[in-house]
Amino acid sequence: MQDVFAELNERQKEAVMSTEGYVRVVAGPGSGKTKTLTARYVYLVKELGINPSNILCVTFTNKAAQEMKKRIRKTIGEGYDTGLITTYHGFCCRVLKEDINRLYYPNNFIILDEEDQKAVIKEIYEELNLDRRDGTYEEILKYISLRKNNDIRYVKLLSDPGNNFDINDAENLYDKIFKIYLKKQQKIYGLDFNDLINFTIVLFIDFPEILKKWQIRLSYIQVDEFQDSTRKEFWLVEQLNKEHGNLFVVGDPDQTIYEWRGANPQLLVDFDKYFPSCKTVILEQNYRSTPEILKASNSLIKKNKIRIEKEMFTLNNSWIKVIHYHGKDEKDEIKWITERIKYLNENLGVPKKNIAILYRAHYVSRYIEQGLIEAGIDYTIYGGIKFFQRKEIKDVLAYLRLIAYGDDFSFSRVVNQPSRGIGKQKINYLREKAEQEGLSLYEALKKYHTDSVFKSTKATEFIETIQYFKINYRSYAVSELLQDVLKRTGYEEYLRKEGDQERLDNIAELFYSIVSLENNNEEELTLEDYLQQIALYTEADRVDEKDSVKLMTIHVAKGLEFPYVFVCGLSEDIFPSTRSLEERKERALEEERRLAYVAMTRAMKELYLTESEGITRNGLKKYPSRFLFEIEENLLNRIDRLEEELIEETKKYINRNDNTFFSREEIFNEGDTVCHPVFGHGVIEKIDKDNGAYIIRFENIKTPRSISFTYKGLRYINSTVTSSNS
Repeated sequence: MQDVFAELNERQKEAVMSTEGYVRVVAGPGSGKTKTLTARYVYLVKELGINPSNILCVTFTNKAAQEMKKRIRKTIGEGYDTGLITTYHGFCCRVLKEDINRLYYPNNFIILDEEDQKAVIKEIYEELNLDRRDGTYEEILKYISLRKNNDIRYVKLLSDPGNNFDINDAENLYDKIFKIYLKKQQKIYGLDFNDLINFTIVLFIDFPEILKKWQIRLSYIQVDEFQDSTRKEFWLVEQLNKEHGNLFVVGDPDQTIYEWRGANPQLLVDFDKYFPSCKTVILEQNYRSTPEILKASNSLIKKNKIRIEKEMFTLNNSWIKVIHYHGKDEKDEIKWITERIKYLNENLGVPKKNIAILYRAHYVSRYIEQGLIEAGIDYTIYGGIKFFQRKEIKDVLAYLRLIAYGDDFSFSRVVNQPSRGIGKQKINYLREKAEQEGLSLYEALKKYHTDSVFKSTKATEFIETIQYFKINYRSYAVSELLQDVLKRTGYEEYLRKEGDQERLDNIAELFYSIVSLENNNEEELTLEDYLQQIALYTEADRVDEKDSVKLMTIHVAKGLEFPYVFVCGLSEDIFPSTRSLEERKERALEEERRLAYVAMTRAMKELYLTESEGITRNGLKKYPSRFLFEIEENLLNRIDRLEEELIEETKKYINRNDNTFFSREEIFNEGDTVCHPVFGHGVIEKIDKDNGAYIIRFENIKTPRSISFTYKGLRYINSTVTSSNS
């Protein structure tokens, strides 16, 4: 432990040695949070003699969990069970594997990722003769997620083997789709990410003895990134902790950027209210950034209200001020960025992989990519198609899943990959047989593959291949099974004939990742274990070491750091996002500011904030983001300074739009030019206070329209008084 403690500052040591009771560690960006968590785990094992199987350590991503396991094993040695260093979903998966049979599900249940869920929705759309006009897949999935998050009683429906999910009493189309979705889930014993948490909660509530078993088992619980926990996740750790009362949470409310999907920073802010005896340790020393970057970041985040007061500082050497560049248009903005990148790379010898360009939303990357291509600068986009969502990886995993489970989704994906002459018509024939006889699609083909319908196909060959593996797969290591499946199914030969080396390389990468898992797994890795583990990895993004500039959204950049960072597209409506403000108002504005804070604190050495004039996607004039004005003026080096007229116009625009989002009173004046999402641009001719409406003459409509004060879609453009004849 002497070596471990030698690397810690006094605050970190205090956190590590606070082992009993409730402890809250507020850890700012770059403050050595992971080092502190790891050291505390080692301290519990080495100094207190606690068995790792009695320590639950929850991290936010599988990548973080693997990194922590690696660090801990280096210190405590091999031979320890570190399986409880995991994510919330990973922990729930472990609980369910032991006791999900109480809810009439087998322990080899299938975990459905987002692509699987979309496949289910696609199937439902085909059965009901629906199309995208009835709702996009994303809208349906959002509805299903909301239903599951708001009411976990559906778990009882799923876990009732006799439930037929009567769709005739559905309240509306979405409710009907939801019930069919549950029915299809139940048929294959599938659980999506929402279900993993919800099933665990129901299991603990309905079977207190199972909860008690885990309460006794877990002497210590520590949670990383606690600010990103949802109320359900908080309930889980609170319940699990009731036997021993040792809960250690680490996080930073200033870095909560997932509130839109349930994260609740208030849980960390009010932790001392939930547990009055709790001890709080604040880690304020930053080891990542320059003083200039930290001062600018501190200046911005202080504008938020939902936070715990802290002042990040560093002993790192001073460097250049944070630079703000204002471009006359997008071409000008990206030209300045590419010139700066070339200067850093060619004149100062900075590797391109040390440079990151961050943005609020994927669509912002369009002009950035265009500029980088024209400048001949190599770049890599992260967070686009994730590794485990690539077609060839999904295909191969579907083969493995079909062998283990025989489910319809996997079957539909691979039965004609490579082509076996089994098209849509033949699949529909199979689906009818399966429905009539209560079979899976694979079982239906196994029964009817000799029918005349399949005469000119390779159905028999396919069945024989899959049956061979179903009988023998347990005698293979998973990596060996993968190789044999690729060979016997013809999938590898198919890719070679296509000449797609990149896809073959990706499959080779999958093979090596399985070998690595087999070597590091404390127990023999079964196919079922692997498929459940890998389903939990679909959220993780991979970052390689190719020497190219890294492009990514700020959400993808969370947890990463780069010597040189450009934060682009800092314009109102883009960042902060109009869409977010419309949906969640003041809460969204605080989260958008936290997002900017996270972006800025990714930078180690130099930070550049850029934006430009022009027109937004909504056809509105672009204004610089409010965040550029919320940073103290003396902390920024403004290149190509903003004109005073534009600054004043921007402040008015922000003020009017804030009133639109955050108020339901009269906020516009006569003569103001506004934009309506349907009617376009118009001028307010009159304010009808009696009826609470604006009388607006729109450019492309013959007569004026009366628009209510309460309507939130109007956007302020400018206050130039225009005659009613304009």
